[in-house]
Amino acid sequence: MNTPTRVDVAIVGAGTAGMAAYRAARAHTESVLLIEAGPGGTTCAREGCMPSKLLIAAGDAAHAIVQAPNFGVHGGPPHVDGAAVMARVRSERDRFVGFVLDTIQSWPDAHRLTGTARLLAPGQLDVDGRRIDARAVVWATGSASHVEPAWRAALGERLITSEAVFEWTDLPASVAVLGTGTIAIELAQALHRLGVRVRVFGRSPRVGPLTDPDLQAQAVAVFSQELPLTLSPEPLQLGRDGHQAVVQGERFDWVLAATGRSPNLAGLVAPDLPRDARGHLPYDAATGQVADLPLFLAGDVSEHRPLLHEAADAGRIAGDNAARWPDVQAQTRRTPLGVVFSEPQMTLAGQSHRALTQAGKAFATGRVGFANQGRSRVMLQNVGALHVYGEPGSGRLLGAEMLGPAAEHIGHLLAWSVQRGDTVAQMLAYPYYHPVIEEGLRTALQDLQMQIKA
Repeated sequence: MNTPTRVDVAIVGAGTAGMAAYRAARAHTESVLLIEAGPGGTTCAREGCMPSKLLIAAGDAAHAIVQAPNFGVHGGPPHVDGAAVMARVRSERDRFVGFVLDTIQSWPDAHRLTGTARLLAPGQLDVDGRRIDARAVVWATGSASHVEPAWRAALGERLITSEAVFEWTDLPASVAVLGTGTIAIELAQALHRLGVRVRVFGRSPRVGPLTDPDLQAQAVAVFSQELPLTLSPEPLQLGRDGHQAVVQGERFDWVLAATGRSPNLAGLVAPDLPRDARGHLPYDAATGQVADLPLFLAGDVSEHRPLLHEAADAGRIAGDNAARWPDVQAQTRRTPLGVVFSEPQMTLAGQSHRALTQAGKAFATGRVGFANQGRSRVMLQNVGALHVYGEPGSGRLLGAEMLGPAAEHIGHLLAWSVQRGDTVAQMLAYPYYHPVIEEGLRTALQDLQMQIKA
């Protein structure tokens, strides 16, 4: 393979952001090099979005059987074949990864290089001893699960991260989950529903990403009814007892560290890169650029909204600007949207309660609870609430947070409305079928309209 040593754009990392950057840069130039250390396949497909949803789907299927008698349907207790569950998770995971790898392999050989890259200076890379000079560089190396060194020292190989879960060939008997964020709650609930003894340990009184105080309190109450939760700021007592881990005196087969992810910045070794007061690279999310350098960050490595659709957008922006450099152009980012695929689901669309409060922005809140919402009661999913935030005066929808059924779909409707600049009156003019959960959204909007008028 004849790999060039001088290119217009070098992209480090072939994940979601890197692939998007490659496509965007190639719209301007064929002098592009995509560098990947391996194994590739994107975080989402290999160890994130897709395998976690496969495990959640299995947990939901088991839970549906448990819930069936509440509808007058009796089929006996579920039998969970852990080996079969994990075989499907791994098989479908590998299928998704395969699609990604096939796409990358279809690109020209001269555009691809396997190796570990280090940035020696802006525009200068070392890839396993090979010098690559680039007019501009896109750094899209993603992130990795964060593990406290003290936890590793105390637990050794009994401490795992979410990546290891999807390599299991069978389900364990017990797992302690450290963390109460999105990944922690999704995996803990799925494993619990599949018959694994689970306990969740959190260092704060919060569960999930919701920032609205009332909804956060509801989340803690709802999930504590299903999952054993230990929420305490006190340091965890961790240890080993033979082949088992011990957390706060309780024994588990595994301890899953799910306390967030850290950006993969190891290769950014150039000594003259600028840093802000916190030691971070000064990064512009609208351009992807670091300071005024021919260096662009894309995806989870920037720590800006570490989600797949955001990584794809960031990659597109960074790749486009890297190919244009020095003619860098700011581009509009999409309205924030986040979803937790737990039951009940959680979503944040547009500006969150915390963001509005911290910005000192005046806003009104419309509310609806799902306890007596028609379709929610029909499905026995009548828990949680939806809060929508609107701007007094203009009547524009600013954002929303939700704990409840079908939040993944309601969140999209709300994010679209925020991005369009819809007013509450315009949203109420849209059609609402009966009986659907969206009628609950209408109730919240009607309440918001009253609050705005008041």
